[in-house]
Amino acid sequence: MVIDNQTGLVLEGGGMRAIFTVGVLDYFMDHDIWFPYTIGVSAGASNGISYASRQRGRSKYSNIDLLKKYNYIGLRHFLSGRGYIDMKYLFYTYPEQDYPLDFDTYFKSKDRFVMVTSNCLTGKAEYFEEKQDKDRLVDICCASCSLPVLCPVAYVDGIPMVDGGVCDVIPIQHAIDEGFHKNVVILTRNKGYRKKDKDFYLPGFIYKQYPAIREQLKLRYKRYNEVLDYIDQLEAEGKVFVIRPEKKIEVGRTDSNPDRLEALYNEGYALAERLVGAALTTAR
Repeated sequence: MVIDNQTGLVLEGGGMRAIFTVGVLDYFMDHDIWFPYTIGVSAGASNGISYASRQRGRSKYSNIDLLKKYNYIGLRHFLSGRGYIDMKYLFYTYPEQDYPLDFDTYFKSKDRFVMVTSNCLTGKAEYFEEKQDKDRLVDICCASCSLPVLCPVAYVDGIPMVDGGVCDVIPIQHAIDEGFHKNVVILTRNKGYRKKDKDFYLPGFIYKQYPAIREQLKLRYKRYNEVLDYIDQLEAEGKVFVIRPEKKIEVGRTDSNPDRLEALYNEGYALAERLVGAALTTAR
């Protein structure tokens, strides 16, 4: 596939599994591979924003080095009300004190970057682009990554939001609807993976005030499998180029083991290195 001005980039989430995506994106940045349109959901949004700001290494730092320095994943954060992943630290404290986002580069870029959230009131996906307001940009990114149940509800423009993957787990269709009929899709599961068809139990007190989100969570596994089937179909038709882990995934959604994370990052980088120039070329 040739990357040109009509090619989109779609980034799946997956929590810490998305360190694979970081490896791919760092290789892209090392070789000046850019897309006119990128859409990310959940961890795909948080990693994609550093790609959009041209900050090679920033996502690796936050996913591995910062995790060693300040273990922002764990029960102690959940019990303190910050979430199993300390979202306040990760999105507001750390960027201000340690590794700021390059807002100037991000806002000046002509390339589009879209982040997906799930609206708690409507139970529908929201798609945001923000090129002016720094605080709103960070709020959107935080909301896109707010894992259901494990993290507090986030707010964008005063509206309660949770992880974008609840309502649009892999936003390939939105990219197509936006006019990008040729896409590179970075997934964080092995080929052939499907969620098991099982009853989803959610205690009645969780999201009691947000029945639309409760309903979406019940249907999540089914919709995830459906979009993976759709991506497989598009891949067979040559309409998408999929980059996914080839080795068996050992990293969990909230994994904090630096060795496993480093290995998955390295796999993503090496796989991109192997594919670019062979199956994937750029005309931009």
